[in-house]
Amino acid sequence: MNRRPDILGEFTADHRAVTELLDQVERAPAGSAERADLLTRLTDLLFTHCAAEEEHLFPLVQHDAPDGGALVFGSIHEHLAIGQYLSDLQGLAPADPAFDTLLRGLADTLRRHLADEEKRLFPAARKAVPAAARAALGDRLRAERAETADAGEAGTVGESGEAPKAAESAESAGSAESAEAGP
Repeated sequence: MNRRPDILGEFTADHRAVTELLDQVERAPAGSAERADLLTRLTDLLFTHCAAEEEHLFPLVQHDAPDGGALVFGSIHEHLAIGQYLSDLQGLAPADPAFDTLLRGLADTLRRHLADEEKRLFPAARKAVPAAARAALGDRLRAERAETADAGEAGTVGESGEAPKAAESAESAGSAESAEAGP
């Protein structure tokens, strides 16, 4: 049987892609255009991923998992910190001496955040949300991503159009109300 990943499998795969891209950014020559391009790709991926977690996963964990509110609050706080690092980095040239310092901060924060989600948030979601619901959410996320990718190929939504939408979601996620707002 060819079984598709549930929502947690999708987000775990995202985490692997984020880690791989972060490693590439760190390995790229300091001050290079390649590093700036990779950082832009990482930024797009992270904003899209964070927005999807906030929309699909956080409301469930917040309401259905023991200590779910605290878990979600911690993840939202980390999403905002990561977003701030990305914003600060986007405002600098890769050759700026502050770039490498901010990149190290981003890398440390991001790796810690991903590990924490996989150690605490995802297991809480696995216990609180039935397997069928997690599978349905995985299907829904894949469908939304396919629709977004198709729209991007048609020229109606490009990469630059995705990050601001996700950034708006990340900025508004600081309130419990936005974490509760589900589909």
